Amino acid sequence: MKKIILLVAFFCCLPNMVVGQENDSGIRSKQLTIKGSVKEENTLKAIKNAEVSILGKGRVITDIFGDFRIEAQIGDELIISHDSFKTVRYTIKDNQRIDILVKDNPLENRSTIVKKKKLESQYRENLNAARQNLKKDAAKSIDFITNALETIRDDDPLANNKKAELFESLADIYAHWKQPDLAESNYLISLKNQYSAEVKIKLGMAQLENAKYQPALQTFNQLIRSRLSSVQKVDVYLGMGDSYKGLQDYSNAISNYNKALSLSKRNGIDNKIILLNSKLAEVLQQEGNMIDAEEYLDNSVQLAQSKDKKTSARQRTVAADFYNKNNSYDKEIQLRKEALEDIEDIKGDDSAPVEEDKSLTPQVQNYKIARAFAAQEEYEEAIPYLKESIKEAESRNDLIVQKDATRKLGEVYRERGELEKASNAFEEYEVIIDKLYMQKDQEISQAARFSRELAQRANRITTLEKDRELNEARYELAFASQELINQQSLRQRIIIYFLIGLMFLLLFVAYLMYRNIKQQRYANNILALKSLRSQMNPHFIFNALNSVNTFIATSDERTANRYLTDFSLLMRAVLENSEQDFILLEKEIELLKLYVQLEHFRFQDKFEYMINVDPQIDIDDYVIPPMLLQPYVENAVWHGLRYKSEKGKLSICFKKKTKDSIEITILDNGIGRKKSKELKTLNQKKQKSSGMGNIKKRIEILNKMHKDKVNVSISDLNDNNEGTQVTLILKKDI
Repeated sequence: MKKIILLVAFFCCLPNMVVGQENDSGIRSKQLTIKGSVKEENTLKAIKNAEVSILGKGRVITDIFGDFRIEAQIGDELIISHDSFKTVRYTIKDNQRIDILVKDNPLENRSTIVKKKKLESQYRENLNAARQNLKKDAAKSIDFITNALETIRDDDPLANNKKAELFESLADIYAHWKQPDLAESNYLISLKNQYSAEVKIKLGMAQLENAKYQPALQTFNQLIRSRLSSVQKVDVYLGMGDSYKGLQDYSNAISNYNKALSLSKRNGIDNKIILLNSKLAEVLQQEGNMIDAEEYLDNSVQLAQSKDKKTSARQRTVAADFYNKNNSYDKEIQLRKEALEDIEDIKGDDSAPVEEDKSLTPQVQNYKIARAFAAQEEYEEAIPYLKESIKEAESRNDLIVQKDATRKLGEVYRERGELEKASNAFEEYEVIIDKLYMQKDQEISQAARFSRELAQRANRITTLEKDRELNEARYELAFASQELINQQSLRQRIIIYFLIGLMFLLLFVAYLMYRNIKQQRYANNILALKSLRSQMNPHFIFNALNSVNTFIATSDERTANRYLTDFSLLMRAVLENSEQDFILLEKEIELLKLYVQLEHFRFQDKFEYMINVDPQIDIDDYVIPPMLLQPYVENAVWHGLRYKSEKGKLSICFKKKTKDSIEITILDNGIGRKKSKELKTLNQKKQKSSGMGNIKKRIEILNKMHKDKVNVSISDLNDNNEGTQVTLILKKDI
């Protein structure tokens, strides 16, 4: 009977509770001006210069009457601190006046107070310096964070709050310098010390940056149930939309983008409205809904035009990229011309922000305008824009755009039949490629050095935290021993538990060290692969250009031009794949066919070739490192078939071996390895083949990283040491 009465009372009170919760929620989200005072409890004497702060929101100082005024929300925690009393914490429950009565703290002597003030000052100075250097110098900024961390005392009542603040700032540094893994881990440490919705939003963004779409979605789903401001809700819905987009769930992505757009419109957040219109257009384009996509895109462009020139230019380039994908070249050209005008205005505006945006440069937009004209075969209109792009890129030392524009200029001249100009452009293109190769090599070295520096500083912070944890553990052990001196059995249990904990801590440290070493090895392997790939391209270009030189030397200019045209197609494919660790097997076969065709064109009277692909092989299921097969084919032609007196044969077969692997066989009936070695000159014997040496190193590194993905064996084809057979076993990614 009592249970029934309680249930009836509960349901009667439920409407009032709901209304109360709604009212409470409305009050909480509202910014209030809180007034109050700080006084000594016994004498009611006003305490001036006491610090009243809300972590992350600001701080004020009491006046001569002990009064203060601060902006806050319901639920915020006031922290009242002064040299003369222990720090007091007070949670705001309503907007009524707050009178804080404090007790004097006679235990602290003057030297302790001075030391605390000095440490607090050092903490603030280092934190501010870290934030100021965030975008300028990552290493220096991390050093300031480390210095600030060293000022935190174990008995500081604000220790957790300060750690949360420091690790958030550290994560911001990593996020800015494109280190999402480190940013994510430090945001988690910050949240562990103190929860903050803003930090959790940053955590979700770091997970998105690292393509961890499912964890990011979980993070944003947890946030949507939290108390958030309007701007934070927009960020959360935007993050959920990006997560669903990454998971290719376009209907949910559109739904969340629309929620964020609706909130942004209600609150007048124009920059978010522009961004969300663009994102909706992009998702609708991927779904094939071009009409609605164009409508959203036009909305974003129109709103951006009412903003600053940089926003307008950026949005026009976004819209131009959209129309480029749809082959709407006239609209693309018009938008890029307007963007160019905005960019020129930005250059002439001294008050404009100086932040670098690589897409908002004259050379990029001129190149893309020319590319759109060329796509419509309007070569006469394309040429001036290409020349202007090359000129701008050269003045700004933008080798990537200069390379692309120069190559495109050569292609346009070739299509117009101006072969001499095309040849000059391609020669210039080769010179730029060499410069770009050297620049990329320097960038790789700098990136490796930068990664090592960040890792060293991250390890220093981790070590500092572990030392602090160990010191705290020692202090707790000493205190427990002193308190429980007469309880021998209990003391023994505490010591045993501590040793077990210490053992687990050491195991955990050992695991972290092992993981760091493993990650470093993996990073070193990646750098080595990039270096070897970058070495393959000059080696291949040098060998191919030797053939062009031969044609020119024999006064066969037409053949040289034909060979150069096919060679440019092959070079384009090689350069497009040069930055990738793996490409589809289908692309590698196409590249190989084009290469063999060129070699056969060079040595028509020396060999015939055949390329067979087993129809049972699903080539879309296999990936292969780019330029893996070419050096073996090159060896077969240049060191085997070229020296054969009669016409030889080259056979390349792709055959299914097992369910998850294929066998690639390269056969030639040339003179064989032994005789080829005998024919080498003394200088050739001294120099090892860089192509074969690099491919051997690449295979060794790839097999370490991917568990014996590629297996290669080379053998003589016949018992008389004539002919060569290369067999590669390629495994499927499981």
